[in-house]
Amino acid sequence: MGLIGEFKDFLTEYKVIGLAIAFIMGAAITALVTSLVNNIIMPVIAVLLPNGDWQLMVVDLAGIKLGVGAFLAALLNFIIIAFVIFMMAKIVLKEEKVTKK
Repeated sequence: MGLIGEFKDFLTEYKVIGLAIAFIMGAAITALVTSLVNNIIMPVIAVLLPNGDWQLMVVDLAGIKLGVGAFLAALLNFIIIAFVIFMMAKIVLKEEKVTKK
């Protein structure tokens, strides 16, 4: 078996193509959910808060500026992305409960 055959075996054995597709889809859904959060959810939340744009909130601790608002926005993005992926897995796997196998 030549180098090309070994390379094909590598691609199929380690499911590299499927992993690449999953990575690309993950990047696409991340961009979509980030847009949803930044352009639809955050403006509604900003109207409800007295100070407006909470993503810019900074806490100053003895000269150290902590970007608490940016962290909370990233955390909200993560939670929404994780929930969307959970729902997709639930639908694709067609199981009543997604379990670790």
